[in-house]
Amino acid sequence: MHKKEEIKNKKMNVLIVEDEIIIALDIKFTVENLGFSISGIFSSGEESIAKVPLISPDIILMDIKLNGKIDGRCAAIKIYNKYNIPSIFLTAYSDEKTLKRIHDNKLFYSISKPFSEYQISETIEKTREKFGLS
Repeated sequence: MHKKEEIKNKKMNVLIVEDEIIIALDIKFTVENLGFSISGIFSSGEESIAKVPLISPDIILMDIKLNGKIDGRCAAIKIYNKYNIPSIFLTAYSDEKTLKRIHDNKLFYSISKPFSEYQISETIEKTREKFGLS
């Protein structure tokens, strides 16, 4: 088996950070349907930062607007800087100001809600390649 095939076949652990439970469950269903496992679902940036070292996700699907004092962008940057775990933003906010904040540092990809299974799959694959995740 070639290295690229090995990477594609590895079951990744995905953390979902979403403050609306119905949307979080939809994301969970979609991600599991794609063959990935879920390492957790949290509704705040603070909780996700605190729990990441305990659950060791490979990648995070992060909403921008969350419960708590910090937003998803701030949480994703803190997690990446401390644990080197990338995030993909899932957001209903597609205004220019929000998108500029997301893409300022060119670290992360984003998907607008409503999302498709194809968008999730392709963006996880792009993130795997960009960050050398196996």
